Amino acid sequence: MKFTDKVETAKELIEDTLGKYERVAVACSFGKDSMVVLHLALQVNPYIPVFSIMTPFKFKETFEYKDKITQDWNLNIKTYIRSELVVDGDETPWLNPEKCCGYYKVDMTREAVKGLDAWICGLRRTEGETRVNYDFIEEKGGLVKINPILDFTELDVWRYLALNNIPVHLKYAEGYRSLGCEPCSHKEDDEAEPERAGRWLGTSKCGGECGIHTQQLVKR
Repeated sequence: MKFTDKVETAKELIEDTLGKYERVAVACSFGKDSMVVLHLALQVNPYIPVFSIMTPFKFKETFEYKDKITQDWNLNIKTYIRSELVVDGDETPWLNPEKCCGYYKVDMTREAVKGLDAWICGLRRTEGETRVNYDFIEEKGGLVKINPILDFTELDVWRYLALNNIPVHLKYAEGYRSLGCEPCSHKEDDEAEPERAGRWLGTSKCGGECGIHTQQLVKR
């Protein structure tokens, strides 16, 4: 599919979602993929609700970039963050990524999607081997997840950002291809590796998922 067709398909999916469901929000991590989806959604509805799952371990540049985009784009945003640095007596929770991601990311996402009929996110198939089998529209536990840019490639994402003059997170210029929390994000210098190869490097989760897209986020 041509790049322009991918963009139109993504926008149409967002339009259809907003026409079908009453309570819809966009998830935004302020990474490159999230920014593409956010920009597309704002073209359909400039006041669409946005939620962001942050952790105390994010890059300081992430918080700064988030604040700038929120102000410049006048976002209707709600941020979810657990600010404590200790989890169950563990002063370095990121050394246990399953526990850390579950506490700071998955639990907070469950809180964020309470009351929603559907949420829109920037998941893509080509990011890594854990994402190849997702669908544009998914449903788990009565909650619908929409993946408008599922078929975008990494090049498509950067092309969209460039064509629309969207400012990007400063850490990409340092060699990062996928950004999460600072202790669990590493630069990549091998283009043959998947984009997420630098995530959770040296752990069993290397290149994998935090759990937001794999665990059931039951609507309560």
